[in-house]
Amino acid sequence: MPPEIEVTADGPIRVVTLNRPESLNATNHVLHEGLGALFPRLDADDDARAVVLTGAGRAFSAGGDFAYLDELTKDDALRRQTLVDARRIVTGMVQCRLPVVAAVNGPAVGLGCSLVALSDIVFIAESAHLADPHVMVGLVAADGGPVTWPLLTSLQLAKEYALTGDRISARRAAEIGLANHVCADGEVLESAMACARRLAALPRRTMEDTKRVLNLHLERAVLGTLDFAIAAEDRSFLSPELRATLDKQKAKRKK
Repeated sequence: MPPEIEVTADGPIRVVTLNRPESLNATNHVLHEGLGALFPRLDADDDARAVVLTGAGRAFSAGGDFAYLDELTKDDALRRQTLVDARRIVTGMVQCRLPVVAAVNGPAVGLGCSLVALSDIVFIAESAHLADPHVMVGLVAADGGPVTWPLLTSLQLAKEYALTGDRISARRAAEIGLANHVCADGEVLESAMACARRLAALPRRTMEDTKRVLNLHLERAVLGTLDFAIAAEDRSFLSPELRATLDKQKAKRKK
């Protein structure tokens, strides 16, 4: 894994830390490509029994790095590779035999929010929030809320939050089914680790097969929408609304 993704072993648990704290773990190409390769590699780790996914510093992930998004609007080959990696992230998480426990230590936005939605059990810090602002900036979320949220919450709520990009507080996320447990800020990682240790101690084959039975529902929904979502996101990278958003961000950075 690149340094942007830190993987450490705690016995049979693999702790995956998104590791760009200076950028609030926003996604650049290296991090995104690494996430595409991550879950098949974890799946192939015969000594692993569970995964804890978290972020370094004060955020889980702030979503896409604006400089990276700007590159994607101009480089067709890079954009194609990024969309391939987006598919690999989604299918890799859905098909991974290991239970993935998210420790949402801070804001989880854009792709960060998608990673939370694709996790199996979610612990979220009281001060954290979820948000999928793709539509607000002029993008379609190929790997985001529209793909997974309708299975986790009501279709109406999925539409509201996917279309508006509104923040979802930790308490609200737990109320509507997008998180399992709200924790004090300093306790979210240890709570997730305790859950992972409990899962790792279960009978291996029955636990993994039960997860597979449950995720077949999710996999069918994902595969039914993913091709259109990826094609739509590809088109949206050329939208005037995204260009305007990126130009505003550039202007802010120059000030």
